[in-house]
Amino acid sequence: MKIDNWEEETEARVAQAVSYFKQGYNCSQSVAMTFADVYGVPVALMARLSATFGGGIGRMRETCGAACGMFLLAGLEVTNHEDKPNEETIDNSTFNPYPDAELKKANYEVAQRLAGYFKEVTGSLLCKELLGLAKKDADGKPADIKIVATPEARTAEYYKKRPCAFMVETGVRSYMRYLKEKEAPQLPKGAAVQI
Repeated sequence: MKIDNWEEETEARVAQAVSYFKQGYNCSQSVAMTFADVYGVPVALMARLSATFGGGIGRMRETCGAACGMFLLAGLEVTNHEDKPNEETIDNSTFNPYPDAELKKANYEVAQRLAGYFKEVTGSLLCKELLGLAKKDADGKPADIKIVATPEARTAEYYKKRPCAFMVETGVRSYMRYLKEKEAPQLPKGAAVQI
């Protein structure tokens, strides 16, 4: 991915992701769909692939859907690029870059890096914590959170009380940071920068 102006590109992708979210797509979809063009995945397919991860995975308030969207992208980013599907392998009968231990390791490293970027800004990866739902009962045990599948209506009040649009923004910014750092030449640890 060749980018001349990272700041401009980041702001454009943040705006696109927040727009998707305000159109009614969930947090995970909003992040993942924003990068569909980078991986040649149709936006509609990316929406379907990431749909389940919204609301902290199926609205269970576990790992934030915006973070899950980044992790889905990491799986697309860390593949054996010489083994991309083509017309003969598009049915996936022969295209399978996994189970390659080095590829898995690389994928997990990217996911951990992305998680670190996200947590630097938000303090957590857990939807229930980000939403302020992780309360403790009188005994100090985590209080039960009522899990329902029905999403809340997207109203002006919804957008006021929920930090989800910010989580979507943070997911996109974190992923753009990863892409930028990946493109930039890395100095060896301890190397001094000459000015």
